[in-house]
Amino acid sequence: MIVLKSKEEIEIMRRAGQVVSKTLDMVGERIETGMTTGQLDELVEDFIRSQDAIPGFKNYRGFPASACISINDEVVHGIPGDRVIKDGDIVSVDVGSIVDGFYGDSARTFAVGEVSEEKLGLMKNTETCLQVAIDMARKGNKLGQISAAIQKTAEAEGFGVVRALVGHGIGRNMHEEPQVPNFGSPDVGPVLKAGMVLAIEPMINLGTHKVYTKPDGWTFVTADGSPSAHFEHTVAITDDGPDVLSLS
Repeated sequence: MIVLKSKEEIEIMRRAGQVVSKTLDMVGERIETGMTTGQLDELVEDFIRSQDAIPGFKNYRGFPASACISINDEVVHGIPGDRVIKDGDIVSVDVGSIVDGFYGDSARTFAVGEVSEEKLGLMKNTETCLQVAIDMARKGNKLGQISAAIQKTAEAEGFGVVRALVGHGIGRNMHEEPQVPNFGSPDVGPVLKAGMVLAIEPMINLGTHKVYTKPDGWTFVTADGSPSAHFEHTVAITDDGPDVLSLS
């Protein structure tokens, strides 16, 4: 069942979204070579709590940290720890927050040091995928129009669109209906209605779309070892068009 949110609930979700946006702004300022992913996660947790919010990921379904931090061929759900961030890495950071019982969710991929043109091109395309998807998040459109826009934009440049993972509805729960694939026909899925709130999150690979899970049970990596990028926003469907809640 898709739960529609009231205008008042959407405003609470905007506050949660602003927390994750400001958190990612902080990450962009602080991330550097030589830092461990565990140290970065500590910064994330401290910052979220400083905003009178609760880290939305910590202990969610057993996840042990406040941020998912995924490097290079890691797609999503990387567990922070002792891994050192190196020059030339691209680092995807996904964070969630809870404010007054509602979730915010957003992700960005950061270039650290001197990054290859291939990786930078992948990041640019993935961010473009998110923007074209948001533009399709309009009342009266079908959900499939979001998915198709992402797939078309990524595959036009030869990138692989991850199929094993999808975006999702969001609200009082981190994951709600509907699922939001990053691929598929524009003619499928529910019609978008005012009050729907979606976490739209293209996950795009430099090579194959295929992924597998590491032995830790959480971290998804590309099947061919190619780099992956991830950008995400929480978006409300309104009578006046898409409203990106995860902007500060």
